[in-house]
Amino acid sequence: MPNNANTNGVLEEALERLHASGPEIYEWRLTNHAPMVVEALATHGRSASVHRWLDAYEERLDDFPDRVSPVTDANWRVALGDTRRGADWIGYFLRAFEERPWRDVLAEWWPRLLPGMYGGSTHPVIRVGHAVRVITESGENAPRLTELAHGLGYWAARHRQIPGVVPLSGAPDADGALEAVPAIRDSQGGFTERLAQVDRLPVWSAYVTDPDEARRRLTELVTAATHRYATHGHGNATMLVHAATAPNAVLRTLPALPRALWVPSLHAAWTATAAVTSMYAPPEPSPYTPATGTTAEEVFERALAHGDEHVIKFADTAVDVGDERALTAALRAVELSEPLSY
Repeated sequence: MPNNANTNGVLEEALERLHASGPEIYEWRLTNHAPMVVEALATHGRSASVHRWLDAYEERLDDFPDRVSPVTDANWRVALGDTRRGADWIGYFLRAFEERPWRDVLAEWWPRLLPGMYGGSTHPVIRVGHAVRVITESGENAPRLTELAHGLGYWAARHRQIPGVVPLSGAPDADGALEAVPAIRDSQGGFTERLAQVDRLPVWSAYVTDPDEARRRLTELVTAATHRYATHGHGNATMLVHAATAPNAVLRTLPALPRALWVPSLHAAWTATAAVTSMYAPPEPSPYTPATGTTAEEVFERALAHGDEHVIKFADTAVDVGDERALTAALRAVELSEPLSY
């Protein structure tokens, strides 16, 4: 279904509008999802809807943040994870792309950023995945490279790790491993408070060493997490979307990375998906009712009509998976989520 001939300039116009805004909506401490959504709309042949959707969403956005002090090759370790330094980090990556090919910069920074995938509720890696997809599938240009710099800069500023996780017995497949994830003991509080309670996760991908096997397993993980939403999304309609969209962002980035980075990418993606599952798992699953006969085209159109940013991005991932259960999961997100009025 995706239409990769999105070079008509609409995406570029939208990205240029958005790059005057910050990566977060500070009043509510929420992520700016617009760059990810407009990329998904353009990639799925909905360029005509990009500016109309953005007009409705734009009132939420904040100005680009103030700079503090330049990030350099000498001081980046001190700046990593400093949430005040978002503009500084974006500036660092913009300069890096002027000096070196973007794939070289990405290959250098990907292993540095992977351990902090949890920062910003996994949104930074998702933003990077959208930017890499459009560049690798439709070509690079200035607005797309700027978008990748914004995504990487946001990730570096929001870099956050979870140390000391006890490994539990796993399962042979991703479905079983997700089923084995224990829920956190206290389900109150936001993402940061819940993440601090994640201290036990099943082992699933730890023994993979072959890059091709890592890619296969990552695909399996995206499928399993997308499917699971159909019966478990009510645990938190918004946050459980990320159990699927975060590993899919990693999967989309693999073709742009050296093969040596595929295995650690799988390990990080599994831990992030398992952590989100642990944090928001409902006490019981809901019944599964398949959306028989519904096409991917219809599902994405339903998501666009609904308008919620998480619904659109989840439908984007569900269409990647492409089977009936994935499309059913996307429609479940439509049912569970508050629509955007536009």
